[in-house]
Amino acid sequence: MENLNEESIKNILKDIKDLNVNKSIIETGTLSNIIITKDLISIILVIKHDKTLYDNLVKQCEKKLNDFNDLIKYNIVLTTEKSNSNAKKESHIKDGIKPEKVKHIIAVASGKGGVGKSTLTTNLAMSLINKNFKIGILDADIYGPSQPRMLGIKDEKPIQNQNGKITTVDKYGIKCMSIGLLIDEEKPMIWRGPMVQGALEQLIKDVDWGELDILFVDMPPGTGDVQLTMSQRVSLSGAIIVSTPQDIALIDARKGLNMFKKVNVPIIGIIENMSYYQCPNCNDKTMLFGHGGAKITALDMNVPYLGEVPLDIEIRINSDNGEPDKIFSKGNKKSIPFDKISDNIIDFIKKSSNEKENEPIIIFE
Repeated sequence: MENLNEESIKNILKDIKDLNVNKSIIETGTLSNIIITKDLISIILVIKHDKTLYDNLVKQCEKKLNDFNDLIKYNIVLTTEKSNSNAKKESHIKDGIKPEKVKHIIAVASGKGGVGKSTLTTNLAMSLINKNFKIGILDADIYGPSQPRMLGIKDEKPIQNQNGKITTVDKYGIKCMSIGLLIDEEKPMIWRGPMVQGALEQLIKDVDWGELDILFVDMPPGTGDVQLTMSQRVSLSGAIIVSTPQDIALIDARKGLNMFKKVNVPIIGIIENMSYYQCPNCNDKTMLFGHGGAKITALDMNVPYLGEVPLDIEIRINSDNGEPDKIFSKGNKKSIPFDKISDNIIDFIKKSSNEKENEPIIIFE
């Protein structure tokens, strides 16, 4: 896909006619966006009618792409997102999947794996629980679910309630759902993309989340079709990007930030994890992976910097043991970085709620 860009993809699809008109999908704006990553081309089509009416149009797109090069890896996403700027701002509020009693859904994402995203998600949830917020976590990493172990619930199983919904497994006041609660921990998930996307939608729609102030979505690493589908299909209030300080991680963090910007998900900010190591004996700080790279990236990309979290053995041990509450025990200063970041998340929610109240009512024709 090295020689393919947005214009070349449009050129491949330029002769495909839109529904009931003699104009191409490019002329009508149905072809809304093209996102090209290293391994995948995502083609976003805006639909105005029932999605089943677009089956033939999607097949035409697939045929054109396969005829051009049958080795192209692509994903065609149908969305009801409107094309004007105001509609884009509203799309994740009105059109996406969102449980009825959940106020905000926030994606916690990373451009690559191994940056401590799941550990951060758990500890931010604990911080907000201690501030009297109602919090849930959806573990969206189908291939490598971490939350059951980090919350100490890996041996518990959800049940189906009288309404046919799956119950969450609750611990420390946090409501959790993960594929890891439904299958054996050591069983590999050998699923293709569409199966994963369908499973994730079910874990949101068919779960009894109850009343939540925030549902954190612990996203899988990267910027592939799962991340794009979640961004397009779920009503996200915003996204948080997690990175370590070194350049190789920040390159991928930028990709994650750009993906969310492309699909009009508000960026809550970027967090620098494993920012430094502080010796427990002498308190000297060692910058194992460099320091401050995420803050510089936030400034360069004009997004908020939410804070930094040190590399700490106590955080690691408690996460592995499923005992994150120990970090938040009275007098434990290890919770301070998480509390500062969760304060910034609260500020974002308050600000976005105030902006929503002051927005004019928009009626889409």
